[in-house]
Amino acid sequence: MWLWMSVCSALLLGIYDVSKKKALRRNGVYWILLSATAFTAVFLCPFLSHGSLSDHLSLVLKAVLVSTSWVSGLFALQHLPLTTVSTIKASRPMFVVIFSIILFGERLNLLQWLGVAIVMTALFLSTRSKRHDTDQKTTAKGMTAMIISVLSGSASALYDKFILQHLQPLFVQSWTNIYITVLLGIVILIQYLADREHFKPFVWDWRIPLIAVLITASDMLYFYSVKDPDALLSVISMIRRSSVIITFLFGALLFKEGHVKDKALDMVLMMAGIALLLFGTQ
Repeated sequence: MWLWMSVCSALLLGIYDVSKKKALRRNGVYWILLSATAFTAVFLCPFLSHGSLSDHLSLVLKAVLVSTSWVSGLFALQHLPLTTVSTIKASRPMFVVIFSIILFGERLNLLQWLGVAIVMTALFLSTRSKRHDTDQKTTAKGMTAMIISVLSGSASALYDKFILQHLQPLFVQSWTNIYITVLLGIVILIQYLADREHFKPFVWDWRIPLIAVLITASDMLYFYSVKDPDALLSVISMIRRSSVIITFLFGALLFKEGHVKDKALDMVLMMAGIALLLFGTQ
């Protein structure tokens, strides 16, 4: 059962990324994040429970990491093709491995090092292939935002490994969304006060509650699959990250993005490298 829940989580996560891309056409990055996260916080209200001050402070830090990853990732979506973003995003498990070596003293075997080398090669090829896209889609601003998103997202995953040792998953999910909503609300208020003349108001989009439903359901399935005593976390993580395949396909078929063949090769190489990391961890 945990395996199928992981597959469903990955499917929902991929559709969630595509919905965010479409929603950005009507609203700015912060409005999308604030409204979707606020809906998610409402959905998770029944799971709110008491916790110590230290528990809540640890979730505030997680909220900062998640917000950084989301905001930078959405900015990257505004400046880069969805196929490019999905390819780079697929490298996140590799960075989790690297930081695990640095922070937790883990050691890689031959298969794992080979997987890292293949993923790095795919990233290099992806950088070269993006030269064929238009300048508007391949700005340095978009690439920088995507790198920040991957690194902060990796840090959040590593932090999850630490806090979930003593906190319940739904406690983390529900309170973190509340803190993210507060943080994004403060950011938008600062933007409004700093430049009221050019401040763009919120425009209602039916995709916003859809985004909230997708990410809430995806995360909940993920937490329940991890909670299964027979579940393999390494397998779950790899399955969930395979959501980038869905975003890649939508980018190619729905948004008609160019040079898909070159990027498809990058994606295949990257998934092969991640697969080696998975097999080497068994």
